[in-house]
Amino acid sequence: VQLQASGGGLVQAGGSLTLSCAASGGTISSYGMGWFRQVSGKEREFVAAIAWRGGSTLYADSVKGRFTISRDNAKNTVYLQMNSLKPEDTAVYFCAADYRSPMPTSIMWEYDYWGQGTQVTVSS
Repeated sequence: VQLQASGGGLVQAGGSLTLSCAASGGTISSYGMGWFRQVSGKEREFVAAIAWRGGSTLYADSVKGRFTISRDNAKNTVYLQMNSLKPEDTAVYFCAADYRSPMPTSIMWEYDYWGQGTQVTVSS
């Protein structure tokens, strides 16, 4: 499975962006999906995850109530709707696919496939 993240850009604080993660070479309907982010020089951190079925979701405390992860298996795509963006949300955002966990997971090494990142910059 190849993952392609897109939708990043420059936005003012308080604004919104929607990231997309399109899969090819396989279907994501059997995968849990997650979003992570990384600031240069820092460790990659968990943002949000969604189970492969049932719609269970998991969010980092820092984004809870502002970000929403969703999936459209028919389009083989996962989304991250980001509202009320803050300068501290600035990072490269990565999507990932997890073939093994029945529930959404924040554990980075449980993910099997990763897409390239998309830059999100929030100006103050």
